[in-house]
Amino acid sequence: MIYLDHAATTPVKPPVLEAMLPYFTENYGNPSSVYKLAQRNKKTLDDARAVVARHLGAEPKEIFFTSGGTEADNWAIKGIAAALKEKGNHIITTNIEHHAVLHPCQHLEKLGFDVTYLEVDGDGLVTPEQVEQAIRDETILISIMYANNEIGTIMPIAEIGAVARAHGVVFHTDAVQAVGHLPIDVKAENIDLLSLSGHKFYGPKGIGVLYIRRGVKLPSFLHGGGQERGKRPGTENVPGIVGLATAIDLAYQDLAAKNARITTLRDYLIDRIFERIPYCRLNGHRQQRLANNVNFSFDFVEGESLLLLLDIEGIAASSGSACTSGSLDPSHVLLALGLPHEQAHGSIRFTLGEDNTQAELDLVLDKLPVFVERMRSMSPLYEDFVQKNS
Repeated sequence: MIYLDHAATTPVKPPVLEAMLPYFTENYGNPSSVYKLAQRNKKTLDDARAVVARHLGAEPKEIFFTSGGTEADNWAIKGIAAALKEKGNHIITTNIEHHAVLHPCQHLEKLGFDVTYLEVDGDGLVTPEQVEQAIRDETILISIMYANNEIGTIMPIAEIGAVARAHGVVFHTDAVQAVGHLPIDVKAENIDLLSLSGHKFYGPKGIGVLYIRRGVKLPSFLHGGGQERGKRPGTENVPGIVGLATAIDLAYQDLAAKNARITTLRDYLIDRIFERIPYCRLNGHRQQRLANNVNFSFDFVEGESLLLLLDIEGIAASSGSACTSGSLDPSHVLLALGLPHEQAHGSIRFTLGEDNTQAELDLVLDKLPVFVERMRSMSPLYEDFVQKNS
């Protein structure tokens, strides 16, 4: 199989699994208990917290383990809304956020909060100026993703963070697609809250982190225990936490070299798709994008059908966010870029990983033009288009 859906999830690296295994069968103590077996695991948690903090430029006490990115996003957004509702009820976000941000915001709107959804440009970017213009006296939170999961566009996070800090507004970023793939420094980038998920960088599923800057008042999202310094109850997922810490450590080893290699493969794929397939569009910013992301829309093609044809050949890709892949609705991200519905429906996303090779991409490039042409040959709209433009 040629796996090109690393933005959806990644395999657990062997060293990560190896680090986790003892915590299932040998070092299984509950960190909240007092005996030695348990207390060893409490130290393991402390060590893992320090590893994550180091790679984010944070302090260990600012790292809180969650079940994943979705919980972290919900905790950040709903928590700030609850903590600062007496100060104001206005939240700023963008119209291309992951649903783990959009749906909590929509939930808060039903409770009387006012949410501004900033419109992105054709490349999926918002500007710091847009953010600043949207700030009001009652603004309590700005939540803007670090990098988009569908099109790979990287937002100007440090500049937006500086705007938020200057106006005294809490700034949250969903960095699920960025952590482990981009260097991040929460202090230098003026980030108050940051969400991440382990399975996006070769760690296990079911484990994530919310970074909470010291001084930010965020109430508990769940109730029922005193874990995570009373902030996040529930017995800690020690194997998952060990796996996440090991994975983030590995991810940031030789990151620049890994990104340079993957970027070369990404650009190779982009350039040859343009060469071999007419009437297509690259979605997202051409340069300011994640090293592994390739997202194309093909005119007169239905993306889900194209995915099935590729799957038959052993090629795994996506038509958008894995979390909404079962939906028949076109991607809200692509619609926000200004694509018409029919063009948004014809999109496909390839996201590369550390083990992908040029030989694998050549196999994709052998199949993809054939499949696109086969589907277009069945479209009367394409036939009319060709006749009118010939």
